[in-house]
Amino acid sequence: MELKGPLIRTGHPPHFRTQKENRLTLSRILCKVALFILIFLFSLHLPNFVPGLDQKEQTIKEILEVLERQPTGLANVTKEELAEVIYEEATRHNHDPKLILALIAIESSFLNWSVSEQGAKGLMQIMPYVAESIARELDIEWSGDRTLFNPFLNIRMGIHYLSRLILDFKDLGTALTAYNYGPTYVKGLIERKERVPVNYYRRILTVYQTL
Repeated sequence: MELKGPLIRTGHPPHFRTQKENRLTLSRILCKVALFILIFLFSLHLPNFVPGLDQKEQTIKEILEVLERQPTGLANVTKEELAEVIYEEATRHNHDPKLILALIAIESSFLNWSVSEQGAKGLMQIMPYVAESIARELDIEWSGDRTLFNPFLNIRMGIHYLSRLILDFKDLGTALTAYNYGPTYVKGLIERKERVPVNYYRRILTVYQTL
């Protein structure tokens, strides 16, 4: 009888192939575990990849520390909320929050209920007729003193007003002078080619450097 093929297999036995595959699988698992451990240990020494969040929290904390040192006439809880509002409004308008703090320091000495001889009111010392106009722009309900002495609304309106002046005058120093003297007065000086006062701007810079 003619044999059609070998009766004994010449390849590797099935059980040998299974053992090899098991060893390969185990090796892959061990490599993955080792890689995970290395990545984890390495990540502990890396800087935070979301620095914006940490920076925001740190800046708000610094703002709050400034507010807590001042006789604002506001409750502590209000100061905490106010620190966040100052940060959010300043960054939304691309201002350094410290600049806003310096402006508040010069304008009202951080006294929420401050009223100037000219009638400017609140933390950022806004004249009522200016505040009423800004309130309409920002869709804020206008209630006179109630609106002006609301620290959150006063900050919103004051920062918005400063931003508008910067757009008008294309210069921070001139805009800050206009914030204090009034834009009409400053525009008159510019039109007559007269010197724009710089003392107010310098005072703000001096305070800014101490914050």
